Amino acid sequence: MYRRRDDRRARMIADITNDLRRYAADAQHVGHAFAGLHGLNATDLQALIAVMDAELVGDPITPGRLGERLNLSSGSVTALIDRLERAGHIRRDRDTADRRKVFLRYADQGAELARSFFAPLGRRNDQVMARFSDEELETVHRFMAEMVTSMREHRNAMRAARGEPPKRAADAGAAD
Repeated sequence: MYRRRDDRRARMIADITNDLRRYAADAQHVGHAFAGLHGLNATDLQALIAVMDAELVGDPITPGRLGERLNLSSGSVTALIDRLERAGHIRRDRDTADRRKVFLRYADQGAELARSFFAPLGRRNDQVMARFSDEELETVHRFMAEMVTSMREHRNAMRAARGEPPKRAADAGAAD
């Protein structure tokens, strides 16, 4: 963004920073387009992303953890989950070991809507990644993982500065 460009490395860092900003802005526009097509608001979209991310790592999210990640009250989370469930985007599943515990998962209908909307983007991304070697992808992955960590640490510092309660340690680095 507003970085010095005195040498090759400085120019490269500035270019990467600008690319990340543009990528984030474009990704946000794509997410808003999906939300708009399906009558979702920004919080609904954040909730769906949290449910999807939790499922992808094999650790389904509970309503309580979803509320913590989105900084919502218990009543607001219940209303959010009810709305997304009625719309066919998510479902509630009881834990087989502890029937009192509820996990949120993508419903088949919601998963199919997301798949059909995002499939063209997935194909584009696959084409881009096919142009990179495994070693290059490993470097990009390491870079992106560290950038995500940096952004989350900054986000958490901003939340703390606003006096928001600290998140559980298990959730601090989780996909939210």
